[in-house]
Amino acid sequence: MDIVQNFYDHLAQQYDTLYADWPSAVREQAEILHRIFRENGFSADAQILDCACGIGTQAIGLAAQGYRVTASDISDAALAEARKRAVQSGVRIRFAHADFRALADTFSKQFDLVIAMDNALPHMLTHSDLEAAARSIAGRLRPGGMFTASIRDYDSLPENKPAYSAPYIHKTDKGQRVCFQTWEWNGDNYRLIQYIIDDEETTAVSRFACEYRAVRRAELTALLSACGFQDIRWHMPEETGFFQPIVTAVRCMMQN
Repeated sequence: MDIVQNFYDHLAQQYDTLYADWPSAVREQAEILHRIFRENGFSADAQILDCACGIGTQAIGLAAQGYRVTASDISDAALAEARKRAVQSGVRIRFAHADFRALADTFSKQFDLVIAMDNALPHMLTHSDLEAAARSIAGRLRPGGMFTASIRDYDSLPENKPAYSAPYIHKTDKGQRVCFQTWEWNGDNYRLIQYIIDDEETTAVSRFACEYRAVRRAELTALLSACGFQDIRWHMPEETGFFQPIVTAVRCMMQN
């Protein structure tokens, strides 16, 4: 996971620049997740673990909705940024360093809801690592609790193996910011380079490298089922308004 830690450690202070309006994204994503939780019988007093919290994009918004939020990440720099932003937002969140393949090493309690949003699971570059993550997450959910995650639409991407993503162009007071990624494929794995170009009074280019694996929905569905989840459902962007497919899965009442 060193490359993942390095990626987010170096990107942490610029992560919000990937959004045209990060505070609005925080509110909008929390509203989407709140609606999904409510539709599945969870109220705003549920206890949530965001096990891939990054700079707090989902955790802060959910805490503002009234949820009791614990947030963890493998990147200490991202956690530091999330702590700062939580204070600025006036919300209370418990933060902790944790690898989501081994959550029991950090957390002894179980939660009503566990989330891992924005393509966090595909950082697992092998099926065995993904399985370890799924089992770890299942172990931190109470029976009847629900796991929620989002991933890229990998059911279509690997067919064409695109070499880059379309750029995002954000207008600023002083010019514009351009963000795009290049992807170098090796089978179902790919090396991603994230570029951020600030083209304002001066031009500055930032470059960050990471790795992912194209996890298909069928693979993740089968794996979650094998790890003690049921009622596994996929919610597509046209249904939710979120920019990636979202999966929800309920922890079986009878634990293995």
